[in-house]
Amino acid sequence: MEKDLSTKIQQFYDASSGLWEQIWGEHMHHGYYGQDGRSLLERRQAQIEMIKELLKWSGCLEKEHQPQKILDVGCGIGGSSLYLAQNFGAQVIGITLSPVQAARATERATESGLTTQVQFQVQDALKMPFSSDSFDLVWSLESGEHMPDKMQFLQECYRVLQPGGQLILATWCHRPIDIKPLTKDEKQHLEKIYQVYCLPYVISLDEYQDIARKCGFKEICSDDWSTAVAPFWDVVIDSAIKPQALIGLIKAGWQTINAALSLRLMSRGYRRGLIRFGLISAYK
Repeated sequence: MEKDLSTKIQQFYDASSGLWEQIWGEHMHHGYYGQDGRSLLERRQAQIEMIKELLKWSGCLEKEHQPQKILDVGCGIGGSSLYLAQNFGAQVIGITLSPVQAARATERATESGLTTQVQFQVQDALKMPFSSDSFDLVWSLESGEHMPDKMQFLQECYRVLQPGGQLILATWCHRPIDIKPLTKDEKQHLEKIYQVYCLPYVISLDEYQDIARKCGFKEICSDDWSTAVAPFWDVVIDSAIKPQALIGLIKAGWQTINAALSLRLMSRGYRRGLIRFGLISAYK
């Protein structure tokens, strides 16, 4: 089952990444629109602001020794990896299940003159080939939702971090369930999202914190940025109906078309408070 999911994820991103870059750019993640979600930013700039705000929120920019060996888990076509390499002067390895993404990310590293700093590999985040204590920063921007075993994922992140190294994770979550369990309608809504975006399941931010603690992480901080990122999906919906995007969707195939047609699942999920955007910062 895990292998089947990995294949589906690979095929999804193999098919859709070229169109995403063509229409929406190199950053395959939410944008940040201010704490209240009202900042009027161009979508690509909002995505860059997401990276900046994550680094600021996590305290990464305030360290005396900024990260020099970084692992980008779920690197897409290299947006975050190249940004981190340029801004920290760091060595970065990005991993993805998609050979298409890895190849395009490598091309973009060459175009940016960063081939000596950045490498991209096709690897499974649940079975990483890297030695223990290899990185001083593990960066995971919207990849945790794809992991079929959240515990194993965070255990691997912990293993490859150097002592004192930091995990910065931002991921799709569902609302807290400590007071009220998910309703039948909410579960059905989530199941539709899982099917479209090749997700095994999502969990609450509280559950992520518990798992991180069990894995041995310390100085665990968390935050919910749902309000700050929710406008992103309406912006993507608006751009998806333009002629260039429609032509690209047809060429990309049914799976990508279905994902585009289902964008409102995410938009509605945020509006009803079901979908949450969770952050974790923690240290080994």
